[in-house]
Amino acid sequence: MAKDQDAPDHDADFENIWLRLVNMVIIAVLMSMASTLLGLMMVAQFLIMLLSNREPNEQLAEMGTTMGVWMAKAARYQTAASEVKPWPWTELD
Repeated sequence: MAKDQDAPDHDADFENIWLRLVNMVIIAVLMSMASTLLGLMMVAQFLIMLLSNREPNEQLAEMGTTMGVWMAKAARYQTAASEVKPWPWTELD
């Protein structure tokens, strides 16, 4: 039986869906680590503010913003709202 030239390549789709699963598992582990790091940063920022008359550390605040953007991109990929993978596959911005 000859293969139809216009038919979609189901083998490639099947392989791509399993590769997506691998990426999703890696991102889930990274998100878990990011959540832990965010908690540590929160405690550190609170202590800094407690000791510095309510002045936050600018670097920690910026890192929190960057992490928030990354987590949003990761969540969009995880839920198939986007095909764009977060860092480390793309630029961190």
